[in-house]
Amino acid sequence: MRRVLLPVLSVVAVIVALWYLACVPMNMHTALTEAERAGAVVSPTGAKARRDLSAIGLALRNPAQWADTLTQAKPRLPAPHQVLVELWDTTVNKKITSKRSLVFHGWVTLSATLLGFAIGTLAGIVLAIGIVHSRAMDMSVMPWAIASQTIPILAIAPMIIVVLNSLGVQGLIPKAIISAYLSFFPVVVGMVKGLRSPAGMQLDLLSTYHASRAQVFWLLRLPASVPYLFASLKVGIAASLIGAIVGELPTGAVRGLGARLLSGSYYGQTIQIWSALFATAILAAVLVALIAGVERLTLKRMGMNG
Repeated sequence: MRRVLLPVLSVVAVIVALWYLACVPMNMHTALTEAERAGAVVSPTGAKARRDLSAIGLALRNPAQWADTLTQAKPRLPAPHQVLVELWDTTVNKKITSKRSLVFHGWVTLSATLLGFAIGTLAGIVLAIGIVHSRAMDMSVMPWAIASQTIPILAIAPMIIVVLNSLGVQGLIPKAIISAYLSFFPVVVGMVKGLRSPAGMQLDLLSTYHASRAQVFWLLRLPASVPYLFASLKVGIAASLIGAIVGELPTGAVRGLGARLLSGSYYGQTIQIWSALFATAILAAVLVALIAGVERLTLKRMGMNG
């Protein structure tokens, strides 16, 4: 445990220290402005000088205001302790039914994420099986699957929402479709690689036993593709979460982690934005860890090294 925790904690400590250092120049201009309005004694750095100086130069000339840069209500860059306090307040101190609770918003986003992930995974597996067993699909579907990922999701998400809204489809489904759009591609690529991973000698051996294509698939190709599938699922679940959040932005949603990001940007609540970002990262880490746990159990049952 010491060998694992010590390097991780060391990296975290360095990141937090650099984060605190970055807060000083980032928030110094606002700290000086607030100090002047309050009538505090500020070093002779006038408004014109502040415009001419860089952020770092301004911070070095005004050390008395360093502490003020870490306690602002609407900082340009929130300090780590401000983000942690906001996370604690919106997860522990708020009821999960409250619209200010990140647990409530996280569940809304998670619902769309899981549905989209299920759709994308199923579509990816079906397409991969077709691509491996049909040369026509390999030549036609795979290039289109690759080309689909070159379209920016921020451009296509509003189109999907508008089209589905015109058909009377609203709420969870449009976000799930956007999630599926992002998550199916890693599954397709991983499953195609996995289904084609058996060596030629193994395929020849089954051929000598007069195994059918279905038997080759169930006895050889599918078991060989399981490690590749789980590797793809880890990427796909993270992409699905991003898709669910992006799907909440064009609609002006009032629920979900994307809605928290949106409302925070509207009102300049940078601490709220950063806490929602951290909540998203934590949620993604939990989802990937769950898939990794299922992977270890599955590979162990199959006699593979998990």
